[in-house]
This record gives sequence, structure tokens and C-alpha cells, in this order.
Amino acid sequence: MAPLLREIRHNAILWLLAMVPAVFIAQRLKPEAHTLLFVLAVLALVPLATLLSHATESVAVKTGDAVGGLLNATLGNLTELIIALAALRAGEFTLVKASIAGAIVTNTLFMLGASFLIGGLKYHVQDYNRVSARLQTSLLFLAVVAMLAPSIVPDAGSVASSSFAHQLSVGLSVLLIGTYALGLVFSLKSHREFFGSTDTAEAGEEAFPLGLALATLAGVTVLVALVSEVFIESVQQAAVALGMTPAFVGFIVVALVGGAAEMASAFSGASRNRLDLSVGIALGSASQIALFVAPVLVLLSYVIGPAPMNLLFWPGAVVMVLISTLTAFLTTSGGRSTWFVGVLLLMVYLIFAMTLYLLPPNMQ
Repeated sequence: MAPLLREIRHNAILWLLAMVPAVFIAQRLKPEAHTLLFVLAVLALVPLATLLSHATESVAVKTGDAVGGLLNATLGNLTELIIALAALRAGEFTLVKASIAGAIVTNTLFMLGASFLIGGLKYHVQDYNRVSARLQTSLLFLAVVAMLAPSIVPDAGSVASSSFAHQLSVGLSVLLIGTYALGLVFSLKSHREFFGSTDTAEAGEEAFPLGLALATLAGVTVLVALVSEVFIESVQQAAVALGMTPAFVGFIVVALVGGAAEMASAFSGASRNRLDLSVGIALGSASQIALFVAPVLVLLSYVIGPAPMNLLFWPGAVVMVLISTLTAFLTTSGGRSTWFVGVLLLMVYLIFAMTLYLLPPNMQ
């Protein structure tokens, strides 16, 4: 525990860990103070994300950036999966779908773009494995095709069309999960020689021992999940008080807070010239959400949901995910990045965010 305590002592951001118990105390004493709970939850997620970032980097030192990126994406998405499961049990399918699409857009545009910008401001040019990036964007494109397929039904409101959409969604979910599993076999086993890191990492903080790093990852992930549940319970009412639209909340706010842990790791990796780790987290997390988390939620809706959920997304959401995927594919095809490439990705993200923030309620 000594390295962990030393890290907390010397990192001022981690002093905000005091906000974690404050969230649960406030929830117990003032459950109706939604805006206060919203602010406290955000403040609590910041140090948890920072701690998770350092633990993940310590694991990546031992396992390599490919496995480290996958581990971070998995743990980060576990939090989003828990949030989505809570919404699924409550029958909030619109919120579930918005958070899924929003997480994909946020990871491929905001997280990746900010990583390129942060690394590019410190280093003139950064290299990364373009083969790995191309695989992840190809998987994302497959997910977009699966999201488009249920939309071909001409009258989604009829009983026959609804039955078709649910049956197709189950079949597509099985195909997507199978493809994701085969992608892991391809990148981590059968053709792993193509997915090695190109980073020349800069020396940085002392890494945690592997055992402590894994224990920290597990413990912090649980805390992030618990705090995120408080966040989800308060965000809708807080959004009304702060003038945010439901579409903006689902696509932007929930996605940013849910991916805070992954973002901290991605940004830290980029600042230390470990861009393979950053790209692996951003695109790996997006493809995992699209090909694993979303299909699992569809299948679990038959078990824990009040009604089955399908993969029929709002057309605007599908368009945004498609544009995000194509943008990520075009900007990562060269295997090199500069700060201005990050700016371009962030501008696309800001265009989407501005549109959703100003979107009239009757168009959501």
C-alpha cells in the first residue's frame, strides 16, 4: 500500500478522493438535492479516474500497451455497462441507446482528438500502430451497419415491424459478439505480431507493483460504478436545472462522465509519448461498446428489462456514429499524428455537441 499512499500524498488531484464518501453522505442526507449530488459525483469521478489511469499504466508496463489498452477499455466500459443495466431495469431504453451512441462518438472524436492534441503539443510528431487503429475502425464500421439494418423497416411502429426489429436485433447481437471475440483472437493471438507498440515511452512516474495495480483497478472500478449510479440518478433533474436537453445529457454528459477513467489513461499515455496506448483505449473502448456492450444489453433486456430492447436507433444517432467512424478511419490511416489532427477531431465533436445542446425538445 505504500506506493499508493505515496501517490495520493504527492498528487493534489487525488486529494479530491474525499469527495467519494461525501457523495454517499449527501445521497443519504439529501437525496432530493439533485444538482448538489450531480456536482459532487463529477468531482468524485475526477480523482478516481486519475488513480485508475496510473494503475492501468502500471499494468501496461508489465503486459504491453495492446493488452493494457484492452484492460483499460474493459474496466472503463464495465462502469458504463453497470449504468446502462440500471437504466435497462427501469425501462429507460432511450437513455440506454443515447449513452451507447454517445460513448462511441465521445471515444472516437473527443478522447482520440484530445489525445492527439495533448501529445502533439509536447512532441512534434507521434507515431502509432496504424494496423491496430484500422482494425478497430473496421469493427466500428461493422457495428454501424448493424445499427442501420433495423432502420430499413418502413413502418417501425406496426406490430409486424416491431417483431421484425426485435428478432433482427437478437440475431445481430449474436453476430457482433462473435465478431468481437474473433477480433480479440486475431489481434492478441493469431496475428499479434502486427499489433506491437511503436511507442518510445518517456520515463514518468514510478509504476505500482502488479498486484497492487490490479487490486487498485478492481477497487477503483467498483467505486466509479457506485458514484456513477448516483450521477445517473441525479443527472436528469440537474440537467433541467442547468438548461441541458435530454439528447445532450445522453450523448455528451453521460458519455464524458462514464468514460472519465479511460480518458485519464489515454491523455496520460499521450503526454508520455505512448500514443499506442491512447489510440488503443479510445478506439478499443468504442469498438467494445459497439460490438459487445450494446449487444449484451439487447440480450439481457429479455431477462431483466420490463420489455425487450432492440438496436433501432434514432436516425441522427446513427449518422453521428457513422461520421465519427469515418472521421477516425481517415485521421488514423497514416499512423502518425500532430496536434492539428487532434483539433480537427475535436471540432467535429464540438459541432455535434453544439447541435445536441440547441436541439429543440420536439426533435429529440
